[in-house]
Amino acid sequence: MQTLLRFYKFSIAFTLGCLLLGAWYAYASSGTLAGMASILWIIFVLSILEISLSFDNAVVNASVLKNMDEVWQKRFLVWGIAIAVFGTRIIFPLAIVAVAAGIGPVEAVELSLNKPQEYERIVSGAHVGIAGFGGAFLFMVGLNFFFDGEKDIHWINVVERQLSRFSALPAAEIAILLLVLWGISGMLSPDEALTFLTAGLLGLVTFILVQGISTILEMKEEAARASGAVVRSGLGGFLYLEVLDASFSFDGVIGAFALSNNMIVIALGLSIGAMFVRSMTIHLVRQGTLAQYRYLEHGAFWAIIVLGSIMLVSARFHIPETITGLIGAVLIGISLWWSIRHKKKFGDGASSHAES
Repeated sequence: MQTLLRFYKFSIAFTLGCLLLGAWYAYASSGTLAGMASILWIIFVLSILEISLSFDNAVVNASVLKNMDEVWQKRFLVWGIAIAVFGTRIIFPLAIVAVAAGIGPVEAVELSLNKPQEYERIVSGAHVGIAGFGGAFLFMVGLNFFFDGEKDIHWINVVERQLSRFSALPAAEIAILLLVLWGISGMLSPDEALTFLTAGLLGLVTFILVQGISTILEMKEEAARASGAVVRSGLGGFLYLEVLDASFSFDGVIGAFALSNNMIVIALGLSIGAMFVRSMTIHLVRQGTLAQYRYLEHGAFWAIIVLGSIMLVSARFHIPETITGLIGAVLIGISLWWSIRHKKKFGDGASSHAES
């Protein structure tokens, strides 16, 4: 129990702080205990929503974080939460409102506090662009994991082995994404189609840029190691993780308006969830969970492909966040069960040739 608390004590303290802040704000706004309890309940539900939607995010984060030194792991937990809270869950929605309404940042803040219905309408109205950007980025993250010719562990063997072979075809995953973007844009109105395609291409370019920066930094680090210099690696991975977290958060920010249109309430609830996701990431890395359960990572990346696909399709069809979170949880749950089954059958060091 103490070992578990070691990973989550900061998240628990952060949660208590957010709830106290939420209680003060709720009572100051409503003036009643009932109003305070109602807002605190919404904050709690939003935090659970964020955690349920982002567990696959924690697993993928862990797969990157395990290759970073402890210094950068701590920076991801401390600096990363500041970016996650103030960047993607507060500043990002305000920036959308400012651009869409043609107003300044101060006016956007005033709009969110004084006219929450209008604030919600503007943010929700930008959903097509958000779906295109976030969906494209996540879709590429998932495909990039499976389009890897050096991968020798396959969970859904009949599919993953074929995807691994296709990695020999240059930019095959990019071609798949472009076809998906083109197909979905055909179901939208001309204006929405242009917005969707533009956002999707920007999501693709962002993925390529982040991957490129990470590769350049890794090459410099390898060159420094070869010359005998001590390298504290992690900047490239840190940048990648922050963009990945932002893409995951888009869906949660939009979905949060189903429970509240108050910017402060949404920020508090989603921030608690984001903090726990980071603690789960550190827990998975320190406990070596990904090494113990060989298919857990595969389940998470399949969940990311599904989430990216749902985000892209949501530009045309509304899909409840409950379904999104449930699909991700099921995929990760099955991959965990399959990992336990494999471990009992073959042990830690053995491998099977017919994974699935």
